[in-house]
Amino acid sequence: MIAIPTIDLQKGTCVKPPGSPLRAPVPDAPIGDVIGVARTWASNGFCRLQIIDRDAESGFGSNAGLIADVIREDTVEIQVAGGIRTLEQIEQLADAGASRVVLDPHTLDELDWLADAADLFPGLLVVSTDVRERRMVTRGWVRGLPLDILDLVSNLTGIPLGGLLVASAYLDGRHTLADLSLLEDVAEACDVPVMCAGGVATMDDLRALEHRGVAGAVLGSVFHSGALDPRAVAQAFGS
Repeated sequence: MIAIPTIDLQKGTCVKPPGSPLRAPVPDAPIGDVIGVARTWASNGFCRLQIIDRDAESGFGSNAGLIADVIREDTVEIQVAGGIRTLEQIEQLADAGASRVVLDPHTLDELDWLADAADLFPGLLVVSTDVRERRMVTRGWVRGLPLDILDLVSNLTGIPLGGLLVASAYLDGRHTLADLSLLEDVAEACDVPVMCAGGVATMDDLRALEHRGVAGAVLGSVFHSGALDPRAVAQAFGS
């Protein structure tokens, strides 16, 4: 399993993840400079970062050019997220050399479009969804009933994706045994790598995820809080 730190971009500069304290995630990291921050994470031993374009996510702007500059630095693999909904956006990131492209959760409403996009960019696209009590929060199903995450996994079978990102957006603190059991079920059922976001507070949490077959853990605010030492995490789960 690999740990994947996040870089949040807004108006051309690095910002703290929503709900995070002001503490810098890595001592002496260059504040605001995304290329410098990416280099710092790489020098700490991480092989992949996730850059989240908060402007594109909110629909009020884009940092696509700056993200492309970071990718072309080729210091570390870059996984890009935030408001990615079109083939044009995917193609631009693919041309720049992104290692993974995390699609907006709303793309799950159009499975035919998703399958066609994945055929054009096999192994590149990651679909993401928020999950609460085994059910998707970001998508409805027949008559608006929430879809069970394992039903989603079944629907995605055979589509050449690069991964499934399960976000515990409503999780407060650490993963419970029920959360871990769910992630284990998803990892066993899914034919692509499963990543998770949220619910990590300690090294033991990361070990528990690895034990359940999770391929990657996306880490944001936990580094800003000081709960985890980035260098220790990179040594154990950086590559």
